[in-house]
Amino acid sequence: MEWRDIRNLHPDRWLVLEALEAHSEGGHRVLDQLAIVEVCSDGATAHKRYRELHHAQHERELYFAHTQNVDLLIDERPWVGVRWNDEARPSR
Repeated sequence: MEWRDIRNLHPDRWLVLEALEAHSEGGHRVLDQLAIVEVCSDGATAHKRYRELHHAQHERELYFAHTQNVDLLIDERPWVGVRWNDEARPSR
């Protein structure tokens, strides 16, 4: 589903979305086809669900957004730092 169709289907809502088809263009992530993962009551809930889902299934390309946004403008930022997984995390 395209973003304009999602906006028409769920006006004035917070959503957790999954990019089914996407590409990079000019330093931005362009989401061609999306799936609605969850409709949320507010932004805090959408962010919380996004974090939970991303932590559990980090291979999925997930986002959260409000449908008042005419366009989804997603900047790509290079990852700088160390990413720990459970096996590599030092014991405390």
